[in-house]
Amino acid sequence: MVVDVGVRSAALPHPPRRLPVLGDVVGAHASRPVQDSMALAARLGPIFERVVLGRRYVLVSGADLAGELCDESRFVKHVSPAIEGLRSVGGDGLFTAYSHEPNWQKAHDLLRPAFAQSAMRGYHDIMLAVASELAAHWRSQTSVDVSSDMTKLTLDTIGRTGFSYGFDSFSRSKPHPFVDAMVGVLSHNQRREIVPIPWLANLVFKKADRRNLANQRYLEQVLDDIVRTRRDERSDPGAHADLLEIMLDAARDSGNPNALSEVNIRQQILTFLIAGHETTSGALSFALYYLANNPHVLDAARAEVDEVWGGEAPSFEQVPKLRYVRRVLDETLRLWPTAPAFAREAREDTVIGGVHEMKKGDWAFVLIPGLHRDPVWGENPEVFDPDRFVSAEVRSRPGHVYKPWGTGERACIGRQFAIHEAVLVLGTLLQQFDFHADPAYRLKVEERLTLMPKDFRLTVSIRK
Repeated sequence: MVVDVGVRSAALPHPPRRLPVLGDVVGAHASRPVQDSMALAARLGPIFERVVLGRRYVLVSGADLAGELCDESRFVKHVSPAIEGLRSVGGDGLFTAYSHEPNWQKAHDLLRPAFAQSAMRGYHDIMLAVASELAAHWRSQTSVDVSSDMTKLTLDTIGRTGFSYGFDSFSRSKPHPFVDAMVGVLSHNQRREIVPIPWLANLVFKKADRRNLANQRYLEQVLDDIVRTRRDERSDPGAHADLLEIMLDAARDSGNPNALSEVNIRQQILTFLIAGHETTSGALSFALYYLANNPHVLDAARAEVDEVWGGEAPSFEQVPKLRYVRRVLDETLRLWPTAPAFAREAREDTVIGGVHEMKKGDWAFVLIPGLHRDPVWGENPEVFDPDRFVSAEVRSRPGHVYKPWGTGERACIGRQFAIHEAVLVLGTLLQQFDFHADPAYRLKVEERLTLMPKDFRLTVSIRK
């Protein structure tokens, strides 16, 4: 029997009707573990456990306990089982590396300047060009599949800015095959995690494992094509100033302590292609859902765009001036953080909450949507209210109660990139289009390690 030890309290709350051997499976949905856990957090409190086939998961959503787990002096990132499954394609890339592996620190130090202010300025025109392609596509439509279009947009944006590689997303009638392969790999790993007994998982997922292997091989082909394309263009080594060029330049410099191997460069490319577009596309899709369903917020956001940008394409400096639009994005990520959990591991024996013992190596999940609904957010945390993020409100709350980007030294390296892209795209769509949601639509959330609205469409028309 598999047992992953988390918090060692003998009597943590758990779902009712626990079954021998199977554990807490009554009422559980394999396709929506995050939403199940959110409902359990609302019933069971700030810390609880779930046991599935002998594997124990401890989930924390209370602000005080999460604050302790975010203390870098006591806790470090833990690679959870679902993320560990992605190591088959991500290896020791930034997202999937164990904290003791050196390549994540090398890559972090090597690539951090690529997300500095000066570098971000260089990405702006590419982001603007891809946003313009999205707008051109919307002009030819009356109804749009929001999540599909946001995925096309963010995949091309990270492909072009990071690797000077276009996926030609808006010239295709269907998403690029990379998207289907990526979603397949992410969803497979989430489902497979539910069965922690290796021989049983191999039996249950025998057919799915073959599909997953085919998806992994396709992703590897895309990575090979990206690197091959760059090497074919090396006659002009100054033609590119992107993530790939930084990594290749370091690899050629035998004296660079942060040089990465050929294999790891490919793993970092895949990390950025997945993390750099999947989470942002979800954030944009949720934001458009909330804008379309809150007319007063939509009107305020559009008025700000009209005042700051007018009818022109924005400069780099004009994007962060959309402060209300930024608050819309922040509030969206409060309600639906698209990377919905992170795991923290005790560096040494410790106690959280004054009573919950954790030995060195024990770990627990921080359930971010639960944390973002803690009572510290007020009496109606389910209500969408961008004014929660006016400066005075932000200063009145502890910093650890808002964690959509993860925490500590392993938090999202591309946070500023994602924020600039998302605000620019929302501003562009507000500037150029009227859009409305079907009043009968009720938000459905698809889980594939990340979160995304499902079957969400908008009726769109060009602003007069």
